[in-house]
Amino acid sequence: MDKTKDNLGSAFTGESKANRKYLFFAEKAEEEGLKRIARLFRASAEAETVHARNHLSVMQGIKSTKENLLTAINGEKHEFTDMYPTFIKQAEMEGEKRASKSFNLANRVEQIHHDLYQDAIQKLEKSEVMELNPFYVCQYCGNTVEGEAPNICPICGVPRRMFKLVD
Repeated sequence: MDKTKDNLGSAFTGESKANRKYLFFAEKAEEEGLKRIARLFRASAEAETVHARNHLSVMQGIKSTKENLLTAINGEKHEFTDMYPTFIKQAEMEGEKRASKSFNLANRVEQIHHDLYQDAIQKLEKSEVMELNPFYVCQYCGNTVEGEAPNICPICGVPRRMFKLVD
């Protein structure tokens, strides 16, 4: 089963990546006025989501909400304390300014995600009633805010109109 576990993990990663890539391909097709191809990419992306969910389920990777929050907290912490700092340093050493900027923006936002998850688990553990506030995501840097989008993104400086409501 060890090799099968590895294969499930690889399949989950591959399906997840394909989902995101196809959604980005769909956006490009839409920009080019190719609506049917955009729809095809979105349909394929949805199928890849089904595959990824099935693989993660077999790996018993979907647990209770509390356990899922702990997994998310640990993952976000790893990203902003280890992964992205390493990537940033490497990109800077290689003079890859665009990559460094992309990594830096993501790194700052991963800290925000970590804090949002921390707040959620603390409230969950105390059985506090959580308000059903909307979340907004900056479409340039990924900054995630609860309640109301800021006039200017504090991470990247884009205007409020660049924030997308996530409901």
